[in-house]
Amino acid sequence: MSHPADPGPTPVLALEGVSKSFGAVRALHGVSLALHPGEVHALAGENGAGKSTLIKTLAGVHRPDAGRLLLDGAPVSFPGPAAARDAGIAVIYQEPTLFPDLSVAENIHMGRRPRRALGLLDHRAMRASTAALLARLGVALDPQRPARGLSIADQQIVEIAKALSCDARVLIMDEPTAALTRSEADRLFGVVRALREQGAAVLFISHRLEEIFEIAQRVTTLRDGSWIATEPVADLTQDDLVRRMVGRDLDELYPKQDVVPGEVALSVRRLTREGVFTDVSFDVRRGEIVGLAGLVGAGRTEVARAVFGVDRWDGGEVDVNGRALVNGTPSAAMAAGLALVPEDRRAQGLVMGMSIERNIALTGLRTTVRAGLMDRRAERRRSVDWAVKLQVKHARIADAVSTLSGGNQQKVVLAKWLATRPDVLIVDEPTRGIDVGTKAEVHRLLGELAANGVAIVMISSDLPEILGMADRVLVMHEGRIAAEIPRTGATEEAVMAAATGRDA
Repeated sequence: MSHPADPGPTPVLALEGVSKSFGAVRALHGVSLALHPGEVHALAGENGAGKSTLIKTLAGVHRPDAGRLLLDGAPVSFPGPAAARDAGIAVIYQEPTLFPDLSVAENIHMGRRPRRALGLLDHRAMRASTAALLARLGVALDPQRPARGLSIADQQIVEIAKALSCDARVLIMDEPTAALTRSEADRLFGVVRALREQGAAVLFISHRLEEIFEIAQRVTTLRDGSWIATEPVADLTQDDLVRRMVGRDLDELYPKQDVVPGEVALSVRRLTREGVFTDVSFDVRRGEIVGLAGLVGAGRTEVARAVFGVDRWDGGEVDVNGRALVNGTPSAAMAAGLALVPEDRRAQGLVMGMSIERNIALTGLRTTVRAGLMDRRAERRRSVDWAVKLQVKHARIADAVSTLSGGNQQKVVLAKWLATRPDVLIVDEPTRGIDVGTKAEVHRLLGELAANGVAIVMISSDLPEILGMADRVLVMHEGRIAAEIPRTGATEEAVMAAATGRDA
């Protein structure tokens, strides 16, 4: 392992011995990082390792308590994000923030739109400039197209073009592929390679380790706010990187216990929602984890929402413990012993402005309300109990859930629903966007729940997760169950063959 401050070409942007604290919480401690032109440099670490604080320090949002920033080898201090942007530093976030009713060209040139005589906007120059930027990235997008309706992948391309229009020399990409399909991610990687070849310095952050090995030349690992290593990616294996991130060997990322399934807890019969999914039937037994696999748009999440009653179905039947559920009634599903951990934890699983304890207690209001008044002591007991069980890392249980890392937010969503003590648990993308250490904890928890007799439906786009945790795999293709594969016969090839509608 080599220290990032080793002698070499002058980096375009660097941190030297930077520390940053927020009250009693030490977010960064003596961290160094060097970004060189023509290089993709990955940043790895668990949730809470300090990655977000480092990004915000580079982008001028935070100022270091100690240490310094260097731009082209000279010390620099950014009073705010605008100063960092003016210095050529751009951040591309996971969720772009474009103006939906403005065109691609107008979004790219926002705040710097070219004008003709008399102050009139020069639309022709704006379109020509946008076309040149997109051509530089090798992407075909209509400059006059409104941003509304663009895919997340195309929105990110627009954000990158916007950064290039400001002569950005450093691009910081924070989880850019989290919401992308494989083909969209491949296109984004093509753009990143083009930027690297044109001399840009790219800082790439991803929880998907295979992406780091695919796109980056060097990787810096953080753990608990401290610098651990900066190394050439070619000198590492994924196991090496995991060991740097978590400080230990991950002996078992998929700790699936062998369980003899019990009686049927969830039965879905010929469930149909016109234009979305058709004739979906399956059973899930107590102690069993059934994986629901398929490509994006295959109908997996829509089936889960219908089973739980969020969306109404047009035909079919759902039984929990032999009791038919009322169509389109989540309260009936909960009363029957069904729980749903949704895919989008921030928008659908949590109330971000509420406290951790209130979020966990939301599903148990009937047990914590007395004579119309909240029993705060009962709420606190319930919340603390589950926060401890799931090892939620927090300063105070009364803090807003928005203060937690993504992995700990996911644990709060799980705690909220596990507090209902469900017989059937549906988890939709349970480990998306969380680090490898927390992922192992979530898998351990799901394994323990199954061993205790809970029937689990796990929807995941992570094929190794499906293969590692599921007793059976149901594969959806274009709104139908295309295959049911037992654990012993489940391979990536077999699942993908069914997901794409072809024979294995």
